[in-house]
Amino acid sequence: MPKVKTKRAAAKRFKKTGSGELKRMKAYKSHILTKKSTKRKRNLRKSTIADATNTQVMKKILPYL
Repeated sequence: MPKVKTKRAAAKRFKKTGSGELKRMKAYKSHILTKKSTKRKRNLRKSTIADATNTQVMKKILPYL
């Protein structure tokens, strides 16, 4: 059976935690920041766990993660 290629775009965006969950950064932090509150921008800096419904698909895309 041949090796499975990793989707490089996904590999750059997701990391695996110790418990096997996928860690990701939040969206909406790249531009049009003047209308967003300081509190909102501060919370967008933090990472979060990817939703469990996406985890099955992500494990196919990232076979060696």
